[in-house]
Amino acid sequence: MSNQSSDDELVKAAIKWSEEQADVFVSVRLSTITPRRVEWLWPGRLPRGKVIVLDGDPGLGKSVLTLDMAARVSTGKPWPDGHDCPGGGVILMSAEDGLEDTIRPRLDAAGADNERIVAFTDVRTDQGKRLPVLPGDVDKLGQLIMREQALLVVIDVLMVYLDGKVNSHRDQDVRRALAPLAELAEATGACIIVIRHLNKNTGSSALHRGGGSIGITGGARLTMIVGADPNDEERRILAGGKSNLSKRAPSLAYRLVETDDTVRVEWLGPANLSADDLVRPKDDDDEPDLPELIRGALLDQGGSADAAIMLKQFRALGFNERTIRRARERAGAHTRKSDFAGGWTWSLLGVDP
Repeated sequence: MSNQSSDDELVKAAIKWSEEQADVFVSVRLSTITPRRVEWLWPGRLPRGKVIVLDGDPGLGKSVLTLDMAARVSTGKPWPDGHDCPGGGVILMSAEDGLEDTIRPRLDAAGADNERIVAFTDVRTDQGKRLPVLPGDVDKLGQLIMREQALLVVIDVLMVYLDGKVNSHRDQDVRRALAPLAELAEATGACIIVIRHLNKNTGSSALHRGGGSIGITGGARLTMIVGADPNDEERRILAGGKSNLSKRAPSLAYRLVETDDTVRVEWLGPANLSADDLVRPKDDDDEPDLPELIRGALLDQGGSADAAIMLKQFRALGFNERTIRRARERAGAHTRKSDFAGGWTWSLLGVDP
């Protein structure tokens, strides 16, 4: 048999096999794809049609932060850095905060248009009602996004909504669970924020501090992290982590302000701190007797004292604020508001002021 005949037979066999397998796979010729730019809900931070991750420890205001974002989308109010915000609908999935006593008051304080914000709370079944689960209820979330013309979806927190069969620490499981969510974002053009708590892996980079598998970070197109400013205990920082879509956006500072029995975000402008700065382990360079000095000073004043006065007192001894803060924690003292309108105090745990 000639080489030409052999080649012809191979081609025929390949064509026959391809025809038999035609219903098994899908392929796309890239010449048929029209390139397009990434569209942004908030440039550098909230991409349309993508899933992103927001990480942070409890108590730092992640939920308050996303409600501020929701309020801006609902009204079209500009973003804190001055970028325009297109107005649209918002879907909230929040399993940790009450709608009546927490979420609605925070949205009101942020100036939201609550007609454009919908909470996806339950799925009704023959057995009653249950929380939505991912990825099983992605289709229902998609119907809600289309009905409300939503531009933003907030899932707070991710681990609560993952199907119980999904091992959140197994890369393959979480990638398969998040793939339908990513497809939904792409199909609807909504930006989907999933919130996670940090793990206990101190010493890791910010990319490895999110709870669950690194596959969650890998599957997201962009990540952000919330952390306390190591030099100012009242300031919080929103910093960019990974971004596959653009250069990392500058970090922004904010603080939580109490107002009308609730809390809102007050933006403070750019901050010169990175995501890794926010998760960097504490140094062990405290003066050995500083925690005892702080504890003694507080006991002398009945267990509680004005935070600003205490800071000034120990700065005068030559300590910087970061060292003082760490020593205050080691001394067993915590910070709290002296009263609703007052300033901050340091109080020893277990000592009544």
